[in-house]
Amino acid sequence: MSKTCILLIACALAAALCGCGEDGPSVVLYVSADEHLAREVIERFEQDTGIEVLLVGDTEASKTTGLVERLRAERDAPQADVFWSSEIFMTLDLADEGVLAPHESTAVEDWPAAWRDPAGRWYGFAARARVIVYATNRVSAADVPDSWTDLDDAEWRGRVVMADPRFGTTGGHLGAMKAYWDRAYQPGIYGAWLIGLQENGVRLLPSGNAGVVRAVADGEADLGMTDTDDVWAAQALGLEVDLVYPRHGVDDIPGTGTLLIPNTVGRVAGGPNADAAGALIDFLLSETVERMMAESSSRNIPLRPSLADVYPESAVPNTLEIDYRRAARSRTKAVEMAMERLGGAQ
Repeated sequence: MSKTCILLIACALAAALCGCGEDGPSVVLYVSADEHLAREVIERFEQDTGIEVLLVGDTEASKTTGLVERLRAERDAPQADVFWSSEIFMTLDLADEGVLAPHESTAVEDWPAAWRDPAGRWYGFAARARVIVYATNRVSAADVPDSWTDLDDAEWRGRVVMADPRFGTTGGHLGAMKAYWDRAYQPGIYGAWLIGLQENGVRLLPSGNAGVVRAVADGEADLGMTDTDDVWAAQALGLEVDLVYPRHGVDDIPGTGTLLIPNTVGRVAGGPNADAAGALIDFLLSETVERMMAESSSRNIPLRPSLADVYPESAVPNTLEIDYRRAARSRTKAVEMAMERLGGAQ
């Protein structure tokens, strides 16, 4: 990076920390959602409010994790005002660590209880689902596994990939699997599942969930663990892939199905621009934004009850009932176990 670029970034941060841009108030947003989508939303916010947003993003490969570590490192001297995460699990960790502060306003007072922190430190919105992507030119839809445990079947040996679980939504999903299986069935099932994946030669990819979909489309694998938005994006490019919504339960009964991972937003404790931060959080939780995200190429799933029937194409047939806090607490151990079993197969 040139000295000129560094100087420009430093000046922009200094202006934001003073609470004003060239023409008015500003706010610093750390965001791990896809940049093209985040910029569309932020441009709308800036047009509607006149508040300038300094957006700091992350890479696809290190999604969320890099920004979470940055927020922790800056805890004693916060640089950001708002954290918009593309997942929930590490947001819960930050809230418990005191990195996030309560936010209350009339705009969020009736937000669904399932998607808010009782203390107001985080709110969920615009979800994605964890799915199995498959190559439509090599795998019949009827043959694709309809449960995650079926990925252990011998017929898929050498044909499955997943993202490095130390980053992004994959780690949170593994935490949810361990938490759910430990509680619904018995401890040990998650570890046995990992052994089956190891025996099947499941490979970890460093290129994130988008890289998983690309590997399936390019013929490097036939199946992959990923998020809905990455599959929709690939289809928009004309790639021959599709998805199924796998269940976590042994039987297909309500509450045992597909994991939803919402975007989350929270106020950074001690952030320099409190008023602008509150306005941005309220905007991100507005119906306007859920509609924008549902109608985008990512086709996010609205969590607002009034929009449930407006976007049927994004509906998930059977969602997993999961304690996200328990899943967040299981994440570290679940990832460690996965890396021990699968990390050498990259």
